[in-house]
Amino acid sequence: MSAIRTLRRLPSTLVNRIAAGEVVERPASAVKELVENALDAGARRIAVTLKEGGRTFLSVVDDGVGMSADELRLAVERHCTSKLPDDDLTDIRTLGFRGEALPSIASVSRFTITSRPAGADTAWSLEIDGGAKGEPRPAAHPQGTRVEVRELFFATPARLKFLKEPRTESSHVADAMRRLAMAHPEVAFRLESEERALIDLAAANGSLLSGDAARLERLAAIMGREFAENAVAIDANREGFRLTGFAGLPTLNRPTSQHQYLFVNGRPVRDKLLAGAVRGAYQDFLARDRHPMVALFLEAPTEMVDVNVHPAKTEVRFRDAGIVRGMIVGALRTALSAAGHRASTTVSDAALGAFRPHTGFSTPLPMGGGSGGGYGYGNGGGYSSVPRGLAEAAMQFMAPLDGLSARVEEQPANIAPGNYPLGVARAQLHETYIVAQTDQGVVIVDQHAAHERLVHERLKTQLEAEGVKRQALLLPEVVEIGEDGARRLTQRAAELADMGLVLEPFGLGAVVVRETPAVLGELDIQGLVRDLADELSEMGDHLSLKEKVEEVCGTLACHTSVRAGRRLTVEEMNALLRQMEATPHSGQCNHGRPTYVELKLADIERLFGRR
Repeated sequence: MSAIRTLRRLPSTLVNRIAAGEVVERPASAVKELVENALDAGARRIAVTLKEGGRTFLSVVDDGVGMSADELRLAVERHCTSKLPDDDLTDIRTLGFRGEALPSIASVSRFTITSRPAGADTAWSLEIDGGAKGEPRPAAHPQGTRVEVRELFFATPARLKFLKEPRTESSHVADAMRRLAMAHPEVAFRLESEERALIDLAAANGSLLSGDAARLERLAAIMGREFAENAVAIDANREGFRLTGFAGLPTLNRPTSQHQYLFVNGRPVRDKLLAGAVRGAYQDFLARDRHPMVALFLEAPTEMVDVNVHPAKTEVRFRDAGIVRGMIVGALRTALSAAGHRASTTVSDAALGAFRPHTGFSTPLPMGGGSGGGYGYGNGGGYSSVPRGLAEAAMQFMAPLDGLSARVEEQPANIAPGNYPLGVARAQLHETYIVAQTDQGVVIVDQHAAHERLVHERLKTQLEAEGVKRQALLLPEVVEIGEDGARRLTQRAAELADMGLVLEPFGLGAVVVRETPAVLGELDIQGLVRDLADELSEMGDHLSLKEKVEEVCGTLACHTSVRAGRRLTVEEMNALLRQMEATPHSGQCNHGRPTYVELKLADIERLFGRR
């Protein structure tokens, strides 16, 4: 056992290096801190340069307010800041406030900072070598500040072993800058690595807080044009909180949550509460292994949020988390409902891409001779994206329709397609897909996916209105699912009964089903019960009761919807189309897959070189 040693105060250089271990994990951490300082200084242009991913060199240049020689001396001291004028940690309105970034970075690198305030005759430069600070010297520099960091972590070589290859480190820097750029579209950002531009974003026009085209344009430059084309605007207020931003349609989804960006008072955060709220809002529309694309900006009263809970300031804590979560879930669902049954344009674009002719040659086919009937790649051979007129035209059909069956039976065979956004059924292909003709083109519907959504929404409507009606089984069915599964289901027996599924324990590791939802008709009870047990196991206690109910509704709907391989009559096909027009969210099934694809006549004609 080691001998007891006398207490002593650590040297300031070592203290700074310990702090650097918390604040500066990799080059991206240093860039994030320095860019945040530039934004707090009112910069309108920020340029970052990297060499070897920032390991051997990185610089951050801005055109902010700049600093004098005396301010430079203080800026590199621990806990020196201009951002807490009243020493009030409950009223933080800047990205930085601790005064740790500069001394921490300087303690583990060869560090130079040069700055010139507005109206000053000269700039001043200060060098720090592994924590050893020099004195400010006159220098040449325009208004603003330039920070150069060489040989990051040379003073703590153990940390170098944990860095990845330069390309990986550069990608982390780019991700940190993109997040800050999203929150500040009024600022121009540029990132260069090995003399190659990784980010080059011009300053956008418009107000940061207006949620207008300026913000969407910045998001499109970072998240892709397809996001801008398939996003719905978010704008909600509740008890002093305001939520703005954009959320992608459910059919525009990704296999990871990498494309979910969340901001609190302009600060990029990775918060489990906020991420869970996004998941809860979309869980009625997406499978659990798919994730939506969103960029949400929350403005919160400073006294209602604590940003001083993480050294890198990437996490926050809310005084009333329930208000925030409820507002996010409610705002997202309201916006998605307003989108009607609109599916993302990427669905139709992908279909058009699949339809494009392939010749097996690397060069295009010869162009046709005329613009009328020639076949080939006429008029430039380009393919336009599919317009979104279908969703707008369908808004009038969103109200529930009365007497649906009678209306379908009374429809003449030659009904005009232009009367309905989803057109009139003309054929069924492979006993799976309905082909309908519209006045502007063709709609192809996946009958199983579409009916699954219709049944799901009907179950939810019944549940909210009066509870789901049940039908008793002539012969109750016993399902063997193991002890854990049986326990999970019996614990939720009362909630399942509200949804029309009545079951009870039956021996060890089994349940007996006595009643099922009447709206479902015949269904695979064995498969349904096993799926429900798995669903409840994965959901655990992370979802509210309402969200769990909706998740179970989706499973019920999937087990009873019209299956692929079932032949439908013309009347049944048209009835399905009319119900889709009258049902919210019918553009995607419960797993986020599209229920239909629309091909505009103009795009079909381009495929055959008629345009």
